[in-house]
Amino acid sequence: MALSVLRRCRWALAVAICTLWASAWASAVFAQYGGGWGGGRGGMGGGYASTAQQAADYGMSAVVRAQGYANLQNSQAAKNWEAAKTAEIQNRKLWTETYFDMRKTNKAARAAEAGPPVTHDQAIAMAKMAAPPRLGSTQLDPSTGHINYPMLLLSAVYEPYRTQLDDLFAQRSASGGSIQYEQYQEMQSTVKKFVEALKSHVKEYAAGDYGQARSFLDSLGHELRFPTS
Repeated sequence: MALSVLRRCRWALAVAICTLWASAWASAVFAQYGGGWGGGRGGMGGGYASTAQQAADYGMSAVVRAQGYANLQNSQAAKNWEAAKTAEIQNRKLWTETYFDMRKTNKAARAAEAGPPVTHDQAIAMAKMAAPPRLGSTQLDPSTGHINYPMLLLSAVYEPYRTQLDDLFAQRSASGGSIQYEQYQEMQSTVKKFVEALKSHVKEYAAGDYGQARSFLDSLGHELRFPTS
């Protein structure tokens, strides 16, 4: 649209220049030969200039008309530009509002699907459910710290871990369950090493025997979180 308007303006300006040139040429001829185009017979008629002044007036009129036409086209082009700019701004605004509405809807849908957040009490309850079961007094004697291992864990390959744990749990019971943090870390570390050693031999055991041994070690490490009773 803007390019078309510019071309029309250029054309109008060219017409005005040509008309002005023609007027100047007519004035020169009139001055040279005297009189009008009709040889003193009142001119050629039909709206043509018969005097230098009339030619100049015609030229000036053409310039004014061309300028007015150019102003009209420029004004229309400006209006079209403003309309296009307004439409662009409105489209951007609509796109932005749509984007955030979609995000809001998506967030609400995910929140509804996830359900209400977990409360503090619920988190504690779930942690207890996920924790290994505690050992009974026949598996871990609270008064002496004696550990009654499953048969699979009595293998000679695990003797270094059993010896260390037997000594640490005996000390724990002797102190009434009161141990230093360094001792707690040592006991947890020994249990983890025991588990890793068990896992390295997993292919050698039946699934049921391995599961029983692994659960026992998990519960043994979990017992360290509680006082002896």
